[in-house]
Order: sequence, then C-alpha cells, then structure tokens
Amino acid sequence: MTDPDRETPGPRETLSSVNESTWGPTPATGRAPAEPPAPPRKKRAGRDLRAAVGVGVGLGAVVLAALFVYRPAFLVVIAAAVVVGLWELSTRLVERKDVRVPLVPLALGGVATVVAGYLGGTEGAWSAMALTVLATCLWRMFSSPENYLRDVTAGVFAAFYVPFLASFVALMLAADDGQWRVAVFILLTVVSDTGAYAVGWRFGRSKLAPRISPGKTREGLAGAVFFAAVAGALSMMWLIDDGTWWQGVLLGLGVAISATLGDLGESMIKRDLGIKDMGSLLPGHGGIMDRLDSLLPTAPVVWLLLAVFVGVE
Repeated sequence: MTDPDRETPGPRETLSSVNESTWGPTPATGRAPAEPPAPPRKKRAGRDLRAAVGVGVGLGAVVLAALFVYRPAFLVVIAAAVVVGLWELSTRLVERKDVRVPLVPLALGGVATVVAGYLGGTEGAWSAMALTVLATCLWRMFSSPENYLRDVTAGVFAAFYVPFLASFVALMLAADDGQWRVAVFILLTVVSDTGAYAVGWRFGRSKLAPRISPGKTREGLAGAVFFAAVAGALSMMWLIDDGTWWQGVLLGLGVAISATLGDLGESMIKRDLGIKDMGSLLPGHGGIMDRLDSLLPTAPVVWLLLAVFVGVE
C-alpha cells in the first residue's frame, strides 16, 4: 500500500533520482546526461561459419580425390549431385506450388545425360536430353490430365536447369586434360563467389538487385570480377596447356558474370517459392542446389571459352 503521508515525487525529482542512481548526479542545468552511444553492430554472415567451412572442406576433398585419383569416378559425383538437386527442386515445387514434376524419368534421364556427355560429346548429351524430355512427357500422361501442361513445363525446365547444364562439366572432363579443366572451372567459380562475398561484406553499399537478392552489391560484383580475373590469368598460364594470361582474364570475367547471374536466378526461384534455401542437406550451406546455383550456369561458359582458346580435346 502507498503511504498517504509521503509526497509523490514530481517528474523532475524522478528523473533526477534515476539519473543519479544510473549515471551519477544530474548537472546544475537539470538536464539528463546523454546516454552513451551504442557500440556499432558487427556484420554477420547469417550462417554457421564453422559448419560452412567444415562442409566446404569436406566436399572439396571428395571432389579433388575423385577428380585426380580416378577421373570416371568424378562422373559419380556429378550424377549424385544432379539426382539430389532434382529431388530438392521437385520437393520444393510440390510443397510451395503443388507442381508435380515426374522425378523418376528426370533422375534417370539426368544421369544418362551426364554419362552420354562424357562418352559421346555434345551429340550424346543432346540426344540424352531429348529422350529425357520425351520420357518426362510420357510419364506424366499416366496421371490425371489436370495441370498436365504445367507439370510437364516444370519438368522440362528442371531437366535443362540441372542435368543438361551439368553435362558440360562431363564434356570438360572428357578432354585429355579434363581434370585440370574441371579444376579451373571449380576454382574460378569458388574464387568469384568468395571475392564477391568478401568485398561486398566489407565495402558493399550499392545494391545490385535489391528486389531479387538484397545482399548482392555492385562492390561485391566488382570484387568477383577482379579476383576471378586474377585467378583466371594464373590458372590459364599454369594449369592449362597453351593457355595465356589474357585468355584467363576473359575466362575470369565470364565466370564472374555467369556465376552472379546464376546466383540471382536461383534467388528469383526461391523468392517465388517463398523459401530461404532449397534444402538442408549441407549444414551452413543449405541444400545441394544452393551450392550448384553458380556452378551450373558457369559450366557451359567455361566449356565454350576453353574450347575456343585451347580446343575441345
């Protein structure tokens, strides 16, 4: 209960007592001292950095072992990534849009497209791709005709987006120095992504595509171009026979642009689906598709530029 004989302190007395107990005596002016400025917030990466690094190192070890110990084993890595990527994409489409793509013919046809690209070149990859599209259309015919066109269209998109683009990695692998071409392709894509992240995190101010990916900045893109160009010049001189530094600069530029567009493209898909990640298979990274977003569209770019610069074989 309140003591009726005790006077209720006025606003100035209350403020003075609070200031005195918290910040010390109030100055003679009667004004409350200004609060100390809050310490600046540190930027955060938004993911578990330790998990991301650990998973990245583990994946890198698997890729390098398969690539340089026994080249055909790398086909298994590509095929596994294609199947898991198709599964993640089809699962999200069902969950968020009720779009039911025929996963079985897509997965089988995706593996066939990768293998055909390695064994039969571009003709083999295109032939397997055409059969995959045909099988997807036929498979869906055994279900309800409702939304047939929508589901088949999504299936054809998935076939081109994942296995067909991945087949260009198999085409690079089939060359005499295939392991080095694939290594350069992966290296430049990783360097481009890392350069964009590091420069954008430290210096990023101007948004690149705020409606699609608010975290992307023009400064980050400049960092991707610079680091990929340097890495490309060094890679072409040291790792690719008959390669020159200026070819590497052009290669790095192409990688930086295609990797950025690929990242933005998947961001657009995820925004349309209303999700942050395509999956959760890789701690700190999301799903397989969240790692393939910049690799897939970069594969045909690197394959084409290397074919122009040093030939297909």
